[in-house]
Amino acid sequence: MASNGTMKCPSPMKATSNGVFQGDNPLDYALPLAIVQICLVLVLTRLLAYILRPLRQPRVIAEIVGGVLLGPSALGRNQKYLHAIFPPKSLTVLDTLANFGLLFFLFLVGLELDPKSLRRTGKKALTIALAGISVPFALGIGTSFVLRETVSKGVNQGPFLIFMGVALSITAFPVLARILAELKLLTTDVGRMAMSAAAVNDVAAWILLALAIALSGVGRSPVISLWVLLCGTGFVLLCIFIAPRIFKWMARRCSEGEPVDEKYVCATLAAVLAASFVTDMIGIHALFGAFVLGVLVPKEGPFAGALVEKVEDLVSGLFLPLYFVSSGLKTNVATIQGAQSWGLLVLVIVTACFGKIVGTIVVSLLCKLPIQEAVTLGFLMNTKGLVELIVLNIGKDRGVLNDQTFAIMVLMALFTTFITTPIVISVYKPAKLAVTAYKHRTIQRKNTSKQLRILACFHSTRNIPAMLNLIEVSRGIEKREGLRVYAMHLMELSERSSAILMVHKAKKNGLPFWNTEQVQDSNQIVVAFDTFSNLSKVSIRPTTAISPMNSMHEDIVASAERKRVAMIILPFHKHPRLDGHLETTRGELRHVNRRVLQHAPCSVGILVDRGLGGASHVSSSNVDFSVTALFFGGHDDREALAYGVRIAEHPGISLIVVRFIVDSEVTGTSVKVEMNDKTNPEVRSDDEEFLADVKQKSSIDGSIKFEERIVKDARGTIEAIREFNRCNLFLVGRMPEGQVVVALDKKSDCPELGSLGNLLTSPEFSTTASVLVVQQYRSQLPEESLSSLKEGESSDGDCDSE
Repeated sequence: MASNGTMKCPSPMKATSNGVFQGDNPLDYALPLAIVQICLVLVLTRLLAYILRPLRQPRVIAEIVGGVLLGPSALGRNQKYLHAIFPPKSLTVLDTLANFGLLFFLFLVGLELDPKSLRRTGKKALTIALAGISVPFALGIGTSFVLRETVSKGVNQGPFLIFMGVALSITAFPVLARILAELKLLTTDVGRMAMSAAAVNDVAAWILLALAIALSGVGRSPVISLWVLLCGTGFVLLCIFIAPRIFKWMARRCSEGEPVDEKYVCATLAAVLAASFVTDMIGIHALFGAFVLGVLVPKEGPFAGALVEKVEDLVSGLFLPLYFVSSGLKTNVATIQGAQSWGLLVLVIVTACFGKIVGTIVVSLLCKLPIQEAVTLGFLMNTKGLVELIVLNIGKDRGVLNDQTFAIMVLMALFTTFITTPIVISVYKPAKLAVTAYKHRTIQRKNTSKQLRILACFHSTRNIPAMLNLIEVSRGIEKREGLRVYAMHLMELSERSSAILMVHKAKKNGLPFWNTEQVQDSNQIVVAFDTFSNLSKVSIRPTTAISPMNSMHEDIVASAERKRVAMIILPFHKHPRLDGHLETTRGELRHVNRRVLQHAPCSVGILVDRGLGGASHVSSSNVDFSVTALFFGGHDDREALAYGVRIAEHPGISLIVVRFIVDSEVTGTSVKVEMNDKTNPEVRSDDEEFLADVKQKSSIDGSIKFEERIVKDARGTIEAIREFNRCNLFLVGRMPEGQVVVALDKKSDCPELGSLGNLLTSPEFSTTASVLVVQQYRSQLPEESLSSLKEGESSDGDCDSE
């Protein structure tokens, strides 16, 4: 009888096997088994994330579902699989790795929260946050009484009440940020309100969770719980007084643009582990120490970003998925049986949604928010995620939540997060920017004295010198209303699971990337534009666009419409190598350019930079550029030439206008027949009228020279263009019209540049000149222009083959 009552503990696993050839099964050893577990969860969660992407679900949904599927709820029903891949003797190693990854993830979550921004939280956001915590917390306590009488009999009442209240009142700050960023709501009023309220909610939830853990000890006297709370409070206060001074000292020694010294990173990570050990020793939880240190790291400068870069990919890519498996192995949906259990699940979901959504809506309406924004805010604040799982797992490990209650709460978290995005999309539809009937959508205009507005986009510091030099020569003459430039920093919204960097970046979406009142900023981009703005007479308005690459063009187009600009200038997706040939900077950028060309509300210029003005900004007095405008005919050529006439007003610019005409001796050719069908008499008359004005200006202004070249064929055209290859900048239209162009090769490797742009950027055409390819705004682009861009979308061609 004694032997039947004795439970045999599984033997500890060795780390590595001797290999299958020596008769060892790798799955009986800790390291190879952990590798299989990590790979399995990675494959499954990434597959689920891909499947759920059309529904615009955050990745945490896929990760929670993946963990549940790998556990006893689905695949784990097969005992052979469960004992082979997740045997009981491996669970200690699995939980240790999962919690080790979670430590550093919580440190990164702490990096998200800026205490300064919490202090700046407005009264409305604070009131909404408090309502979003207190109402569901109270309802959670009410629900706990029902659960204690049914499926959670015998649990310790005090900790259970608090755990249920925290579980229902929590808002997942990282998941909310991802949803808002995906829906492009971060910079809207409702997005900013949600982020501020969620940050307050996050801090309050951690405080309440610490209280719940302190009270959840089994068989302890209240005095011990009090000691735990006092020691935890003392630890936090000690960290507040000591840690920021040390971190700031480290941050001051990390210069922008320079790699962060490895010893500072190692010291910080060691401090995270030490803080986790202390909080675990106190009896709160090891996660709290890591989270507190993350909050106290200064957010300014490159130090915080370097920590994220060093830690995030390894933690979120390898270790963190194990936490979802660990949680999934504890979740057995099969324990929810019978009408009573399913009724309790519905009760918990309804209570959670009602408390969070209705509480937030009512207070939002009392704060005089519009009904649409109030409803949206309610559903956004109902978002759950990883932090919710952490709360539930701690409750499960402490014996506060049993299997059935745990499964109910996990399903509640899944449901509330899953419904957020679809409901927000259907409820909150910000009024699309109306097509503003502003006049000046092009450079070519009758009244050239009006202010010219340009949206200049750049991706990195590499684009800045040429962009600044182009802005410098575009400023025209002083008697005009001048030039206003909106400099837009294009930043990609990353797909990282924790999205720490994304949170900091995306909060700046649509906002200036520098503050003109800042005394000092080490960021190279800020220094470059700030210096240029101070030295030149050009008004520069900085802005930032943070989006996924596949929707970045929407931000550019919307900003151009909102700012009423006449031209968008985009950098080409290639840069020159030392040998002069162009190589791809990043392939996805060409898709951004093509989509902007298709949807732009104004003219567009794509700048192929070969070092316009050198590696730095050229001051106004030192500008000495030769610009060549190649004119064949059509809307785009007129726009390019209009821009050329504008920059020729700069005292350091000499403009050569070259018009190409077909030799009258060339008759009866297929070229003539083909062009006769396409040439629009109205376009020809517009060209002649425009050129007459240019000729008149050239006779008055010595900085403009007008030439006409008579050519017979494509070879003659190319040879004529080669004569000007020593200039600094070529101006060409993207889709020129006329008889001469037909003779040129119509095959475009990069359709966004057109035939002439491709010729001037090809390896066969030797030049150091930069090229600006211009497309004039028209309410409806020609079919030929649109089809070439769409073909480029479906097939990359040879655009990146060099």
